[in-house]
Amino acid sequence: MGGTFVDIFSIRGVETKMKDEMNDFFHYLTVERGLSDNTLQSYKRDLKKYQLFLTENLAVERWETVDRHHIMQFLYHLKDSGKSSATLARTLSSIRLFHQFIVREYGISKDASLHIETPKKERKLPKVLSSDDVDKLLNIPGKDALAIRNKAMLEMLYATGLRVSELISLKVTDLHLTMGFVRCFGKGSKERIVPLGNIAGEAVEKYIDSARGTLVNRKNTEALFVNHHGNQLTRQGFWKVLKAIARDAGINKEITPHTLRHSFATHLLENGADLRSVQEMLGHADISTTQVYTHVTKARLKDIYQAYHPRA
Repeated sequence: MGGTFVDIFSIRGVETKMKDEMNDFFHYLTVERGLSDNTLQSYKRDLKKYQLFLTENLAVERWETVDRHHIMQFLYHLKDSGKSSATLARTLSSIRLFHQFIVREYGISKDASLHIETPKKERKLPKVLSSDDVDKLLNIPGKDALAIRNKAMLEMLYATGLRVSELISLKVTDLHLTMGFVRCFGKGSKERIVPLGNIAGEAVEKYIDSARGTLVNRKNTEALFVNHHGNQLTRQGFWKVLKAIARDAGINKEITPHTLRHSFATHLLENGADLRSVQEMLGHADISTTQVYTHVTKARLKDIYQAYHPRA
């Protein structure tokens, strides 16, 4: 498993016998697992800190001598440094995968990462817009091609709960306006069919009939939503559009590309939709992911009660 990687461990002169095994692991992630460069860099950052902590703080020189107490000390060190539970969970995942690799490839007798409980992630409630703020956001002025496109995009996001990555990946052929639905491909290329409301359908139809041709300008592209050059819109491009529209609408709340998806789910549940249907429309594999929105609706009901009940 010899890989030619830049030596990332020559920090403050630290040289150990452990670096070869780790570089082989990175080679395995790249060649056999085919991980993206961003994911690979994440593993490198986590494991570099881990390896340096072992050698500099605990005087560990060989992976064979690492045990669960060493790993726990490292995790406590990260926690004391102010790292979040999400960071701790991700780091432990990197450590586990590495230890499984060296047990399998180097015949090390024990997996030091076994039986270490994953830190529970703090579950933050997603931020959602009020119905009034949604109306402000979707009341986009202007009749030029970009304004018509922006109106269609935001109406579709709020009507369907699509992820932004799903929205910008849509092709014209994924639309079925007469039937009132859109086909998209979510995580893991899993296909799902999502209803498209009348208002969103009309906005998208107007975009296709009167604006998309102007933006495409004879370019041969299948993408539904394109930029002013006629190319498929990017996540960064959408993010810039959303921030500008929110600013012009006078909405001072923090809005991210996911905010309309969160608002879509929350408003459905507030108005009586069942959790399973919302799960299916969002494309969640596990209903526990969708259940976070029930906590949002309960929190909002409590706020309404506190604000309006005379004896609250």
